[in-house]
Amino acid sequence: MIEPHPKILSVGTANPPDRYTQEDILKLFRVSNPTVRSMFSASHIEGRHLVIPEPDENGVPHENQEALLRKHRKWSLRLAQEAIEKALAPQGMTTADIDYLCCITSTGFMLPGLTAMFIKHLGFRVDCHRTDVVGMGCNAGLNGLNPTANWCAANPGRNALMVCCEVNSALYVYDDEITTGVVNSLFGDGCAAVLLRSEPPEEDLTPRIIDFYSHIIPDEWGAMRYDWTTSHGKFSFYLDRDVPYVLGIHAETPVNGLLERNGLKRRDIDHWIIHSGGKKVIDAIKYNIGISEYDVRHTVNVLRHFGNLGSGSFLFSYKRLMEEGTVRRGDRGVMMTMGPGSTIETALLHW
Repeated sequence: MIEPHPKILSVGTANPPDRYTQEDILKLFRVSNPTVRSMFSASHIEGRHLVIPEPDENGVPHENQEALLRKHRKWSLRLAQEAIEKALAPQGMTTADIDYLCCITSTGFMLPGLTAMFIKHLGFRVDCHRTDVVGMGCNAGLNGLNPTANWCAANPGRNALMVCCEVNSALYVYDDEITTGVVNSLFGDGCAAVLLRSEPPEEDLTPRIIDFYSHIIPDEWGAMRYDWTTSHGKFSFYLDRDVPYVLGIHAETPVNGLLERNGLKRRDIDHWIIHSGGKKVIDAIKYNIGISEYDVRHTVNVLRHFGNLGSGSFLFSYKRLMEEGTVRRGDRGVMMTMGPGSTIETALLHW
């Protein structure tokens, strides 16, 4: 008897309606520091979907920490509803069909978490099993996919849904500082939902999740972190300038571990689904694991049109790969996400 494997059945994505070019944001927040302005122009991002309030009496948008947390709750619910509906509709399903719900976020703290709010407002059953993954950062999509896939493997035929909700604008601090500019020039708002179920292989193009491999770099613990900014009275996200190089140097370790454990070489991988962490991050990963510009085309496309979407970025790229129509039965793919810790997560797919 062939054992059932966790399969990715469908993915849905959503973004806020308002989209801003990099120049729009510079004008809106009156950024004058030439170094910060150059970060925006060199980001390889054309535009991002963001939730930005109306300007205050000084002509510049302003939000305190309480307002940012309210924004995170409001827009997590709104974006999740859209992404979830898009993920379930192709399977003719509703939220009442979901047996396990995993929610990922790093852009707002809630107690109870997003799973409880979604069950209350979006029609999930009250006996739905649930997990909230909070504060793991951009790598967290694969951190959450791992236990979700394991739950499916232990409960064949039952439906699991993972939702990555990142309202990154709920972390924005507005000033002319270089560290602020790095964050404000990069991140966008978005949500992705992925539907999983374990079942025997079929003649279709739904990939099986074969394995996961994780690698953490403890020496770089503080390279990506939240700090409390006393002058602004809110949390801010700090991103060290050496992050791309650190991630690039260590990228081979989890990739090699994942492939070797499954008896594969890099030439056996047909598709690379990589987190859109930023132009320098993508280039460092591409160079160090020896893949081409073509291999990261969807990663680059997501960065260009949406910015760094946090934990759900890789699912935006996966969706574009599947819509492209180039995947064939028998193909293999590697998913890779990177984030605070510093951490690199990988997963192996087989169509």
